[in-house]
Amino acid sequence: MRVSSLIAFAMFLIASPLLARDKSDVLVMNNGDRFTCEIKGLDSGVLYIGLDYVQGTVQVDWSKVKRVESKQLFLVRMQDGRIYTGTLSMAETEMAQILRIETMEDAGETVEVGHREVAGINQTSESFWRRFNGAINSGFTFSKANETTQFSLGADADYLRERWSSGAIFNSTLTSSAGVATSTRNNLNAYFRHLMRWDNWFYTGIGSLLQSTEQNIQLQSNLGAGIGRYVKNTNRSTINIFSGMAYQNTRYSENEFGLPSQNTAAAMVGVDASLFKFDKTKLTLEAITFPALNQPGRVYNNLNTTYYIKIFGDFTWNISFYGSWDNQPPAHFSGSDYGASFGLGWTFGNYNGIWK
Repeated sequence: MRVSSLIAFAMFLIASPLLARDKSDVLVMNNGDRFTCEIKGLDSGVLYIGLDYVQGTVQVDWSKVKRVESKQLFLVRMQDGRIYTGTLSMAETEMAQILRIETMEDAGETVEVGHREVAGINQTSESFWRRFNGAINSGFTFSKANETTQFSLGADADYLRERWSSGAIFNSTLTSSAGVATSTRNNLNAYFRHLMRWDNWFYTGIGSLLQSTEQNIQLQSNLGAGIGRYVKNTNRSTINIFSGMAYQNTRYSENEFGLPSQNTAAAMVGVDASLFKFDKTKLTLEAITFPALNQPGRVYNNLNTTYYIKIFGDFTWNISFYGSWDNQPPAHFSGSDYGASFGLGWTFGNYNGIWK
């Protein structure tokens, strides 16, 4: 678990520069309430703000916001896939409320968009470190009956820009029981996405590393590339699908069968979804299927899903399910490794939703 500790420590170092910003933004509600605050972001129809005199993050219904003024930089994502970087202001017309974005890209050009067309808002900055968002989760269970202990650790970080984003997700579990060898599973997934010229289309690259005692996998490496599209992109849900080609190398643990490493060329089909509710809950899901091309009939499947319940401030209660399946594993080897975990988590930056 030493690697897990190092990753968690690295995530803390990334988070440190993100914890404070001047609370100089102005927010006016439809009923006349006025706040001087820090606008942290907009997700799932919820505007997240920080106040000097309130501990933690305050959630505001975006549909009830009348006016907003901020000189800070934000990434503003529209439902049609457009993304702008700039400062914010809002005006009200006879027909609708208009969000004005004074952009950085076009020498301070002002772009006006409909209040209801905005899918998400994320803090950004000219500073490298302030563009990171992420979360750290951990869990621990113990059963006296069979002396079973399970420890889980997860870390997630995303780096956001106007037309592209990248990030990585790390999950680690360790399970030990009396009379049974300790079982470990470590999984690292990384991605890169860049928006194309067509609305909501993007090209993507993925990479992953998997170690699984249950499947006798010492190290499985995947590299893939393809194109995808956001089929739903609102402030209530984000769903995208993607497909392409991938290469996989699998090294199995030393065993009596002397199994060499395997190289696989595969197609790649996946879905990535985030579903939100105003009552502080979020469900994320990532599923990828790799049908092998040089071994007809063999299919690899990977799944990671987490349900978040916000309890207070930046802390969450999380329930996660993970799994990896191979329908034609080597003889005498397990074709699956899956499990569930739950525990506490902490978010940093603007991790109200994963912007992918």
